[in-house]
Amino acid sequence: MAANTSIVSATKRTFPSLYKPTGDVETDRLAFFHVLERLKTQKRTGWIHSDVPNPESIADHMYRMAVLAMCTSDTKLDISKCVMMCIVHDLAEAHVGDITPREGISKEEKRRLETEAMHNFIHDMLQGSPAALRIEALWKEYEEGGTDEAKFVKDLDRLEMALQAREYEKAQSRGRDDLQSFFESSLPYLRHPEVCQWGETLARERGG
Repeated sequence: MAANTSIVSATKRTFPSLYKPTGDVETDRLAFFHVLERLKTQKRTGWIHSDVPNPESIADHMYRMAVLAMCTSDTKLDISKCVMMCIVHDLAEAHVGDITPREGISKEEKRRLETEAMHNFIHDMLQGSPAALRIEALWKEYEEGGTDEAKFVKDLDRLEMALQAREYEKAQSRGRDDLQSFFESSLPYLRHPEVCQWGETLARERGG
């Protein structure tokens, strides 16, 4: 989650230990099912740094992205793949959390930590099952950002953040400059024509 990058957090992020597989398929799979709960309970870091009370969770963010993907009229996209990609694109954050630029962790280190977490999920918890490899492939496709589906989902990631920022503005009667960085780091970077249109509609609502 981007935005508000000018202040370095005084609290150094700590990471839980990686899961040690037991070798029992059911036990290790159940451990993965449990770790998913962290996506429901961990709050998105950018909102915490902006003093937003009771901010959304990582799972909240991914859920709306998935529904947004279902709303597209672009028949050239594999919509089912897009929906699944929305649901898994931040999966590594169940282990590493929602790392933001202001924390002083380099992009390379962030990628290393997330890749390590995904390997733990896919190969230690889910033991490289076909379902696990499907999740891994979707996550890698999003990270590489080369396909039309990955680019579309990245745009949804940006748009969803802007939507949430607008909702916090309205619900908390915040000044226009308070969450401005969230709009500046998202809406100008939209590329998919339909998502651009959705972003323009949001900008007009905000401007009015």
